[in-house]
Amino acid sequence: MWTQQALDRAIAEWLVGAHPVPERAWAEWTTQGVALLPLGQRFAAVRMPSVVVHAAVSSSERDEVAVALGRLLGGSIIYDRRVSGGTYYALIQPHAGLVWAYAEVATCIGTGTYLGVPRLDRQQPPGTYWVIPPRYEGDLCAPRDIVDLIKAGRSRCEEQAEPSPRQQPMYVRAPRAV
Repeated sequence: MWTQQALDRAIAEWLVGAHPVPERAWAEWTTQGVALLPLGQRFAAVRMPSVVVHAAVSSSERDEVAVALGRLLGGSIIYDRRVSGGTYYALIQPHAGLVWAYAEVATCIGTGTYLGVPRLDRQQPPGTYWVIPPRYEGDLCAPRDIVDLIKAGRSRCEEQAEPSPRQQPMYVRAPRAV
């Protein structure tokens, strides 16, 4: 039977195994709490703007967003506040970065890119943290679920941007001078 500590160690080893020099990733986690890990070997990531994610789940409250993303995506998700407006990163299978067919919906980043991956115990602000930490080695999101989430969020954003008929300005045509 696994203890939580042993499971966390196995997950951490799986994550740092993405780095060509795992000791460097361990050192970055120790000193900075976040390690730059290369994408494309163990996992890739889909970049999701926070405004779209919040629209999709109808909340910007951190705990509500975490519950909704856990239910809708099921896999590991990182939040980075340092990027303009905040960005969520859903981890997916590494080959998805090579065959991602949804570029118009969301950007998939893979081989040739590094992602700031927090230590497993960083599960709240400040800085980069896990919204949904991995529960086991290879705990990744399904691309189809991510696409559905982003499409729903964009649709809600568009609905909110369109003024309702009551908000439409009333124009009255001035009488013409004869």
